[in-house]
Amino acid sequence: MALFDLLGRRWAMGVVWVLSEQGPCTFGQLEAACGTISPAVLNTRLKELRAAGLVVRQDSGYAVSDLGREVHAALLPLSATSKKWAARLARQTARKNA
Repeated sequence: MALFDLLGRRWAMGVVWVLSEQGPCTFGQLEAACGTISPAVLNTRLKELRAAGLVVRQDSGYAVSDLGREVHAALLPLSATSKKWAARLARQTARKNA
């Protein structure tokens, strides 16, 4: 449950996702890749994710740890399911508006 609590925090999963997909990023690169994240939220999430062992600090910036890669891999099936769900909702909305 502690992992779900951490990942459920605003932008926590997004940070892990970006670092897993793009590789190591500096703070500025990560902020740009996340789009609407504030520097304060990003700083807080990085501290929490580092403390949990999902993210590490390297010379090249922040990166996911082995555990972070494992978490990302576990979330991939959920991502596929969420895309199917979003498409279904879009179709339902389109039918209602037609």
